[in-house]
Amino acid sequence: MTDRTNATAPDAATMETIARRVIDSLPAAFAPHAKDVVLRVEDFADEAMLDELQIDDPLELTGIYDGIPMTEKTPSEPQHFPDTIWLFRRAIIDEWAERGDVTLDDLIAHVTVHELAHHFGWSDDDIAKIDRWWE
Repeated sequence: MTDRTNATAPDAATMETIARRVIDSLPAAFAPHAKDVVLRVEDFADEAMLDELQIDDPLELTGIYDGIPMTEKTPSEPQHFPDTIWLFRRAIIDEWAERGDVTLDDLIAHVTVHELAHHFGWSDDDIAKIDRWWE
């Protein structure tokens, strides 16, 4: 169990720093493909995102990849917006507090890597086959 006696919730800039460290430490095969992904940290997903995903409670969404996965990109159809990973600070903090069995840095890293996996073309089912984190 993680000791939260003197824990304070990190601000968006701190979470972004943690997530950027994760991206910077990716293996060489993945690092070049992740460097152009925009990273955004917001307190909550906006209503449009939640509506599109049919999510009522914003605390249920810790992160999302918004873009075209590398496996679906084609030179003949250029993308007019950057690939973006959104991390939702309040949802991540809420999950960390509820779980009590991981560090906040580890949870931020996990959400970041999960969303990067979508950028690389992995589905949630693909990720679940090798990642038992949520069990």
